[in-house]
Amino acid sequence: MRYVLFLLLPFYLYAASSFITPMEYSSSLYKNPRGIGCNNCHGKNGEGKLVATYMHKGEKKSFGGPAINSMDFDRFHEALNKRINGMPRYFLTKKEIQALYFYLQQKDKKSKKNEK
Repeated sequence: MRYVLFLLLPFYLYAASSFITPMEYSSSLYKNPRGIGCNNCHGKNGEGKLVATYMHKGEKKSFGGPAINSMDFDRFHEALNKRINGMPRYFLTKKEIQALYFYLQQKDKKSKKNEK
C-alpha cells in the first residue's frame, strides 16, 4: 500500500495546482485517453466487458476486455506498455498511467462500499 501511495504522490502534487480534481482528470483520461476509451473494452469501472461475438470457421467466438480494477500497479503498468490480444498501444506517460490506476482504485473502493 505504501508503494501505491508513493507512486501516486506526484499525481496528487500536480493535481493540487490544477483547475480540475484528480478524479475529474483521471475519469476523462479513462474515458478517452487517445481516441478510444478504456471503458469501451474494460467497462465503466474496469470490471471487464464483452466487446463482440463472432463466428470463426463455424465456431462462435467472443472478444472482451478483461477486468483491470483489481490489478496491482506493476502488472497494470506492464499491460499498458505491451500490445496484448487487441490492446492498443496508447504511449501513455507515467503520470497518465498513475492517474488511470488512481481512477480504477477509487472506483473499486466505491463499488465495494456500495455492495455493503
